[in-house]
Amino acid sequence: MAARLEMLFTTEGGRSATVAVADPKDGLTAAEVKAVMDMIIAKNIFTAPSGNLVGVRGARLVDRQVTEIDLKATA
Repeated sequence: MAARLEMLFTTEGGRSATVAVADPKDGLTAAEVKAVMDMIIAKNIFTAPSGNLVGVRGARLVDRQVTEIDLKATA
């Protein structure tokens, strides 16, 4: 199953921006994620089309599962 960490920010323009990381380590804590998000903002690492990242909106882990359907079996 593919997983990714999505970190949601507010920009200078009042819009939202998402920074996603594929395959985050298991057992991430809210404190670890918040610390990284605060560092991204403090060091101005990323810029969105609506400006610099200025606030933390939230974070989430997204799991994606893909199941192939064998269409050859119906022929």
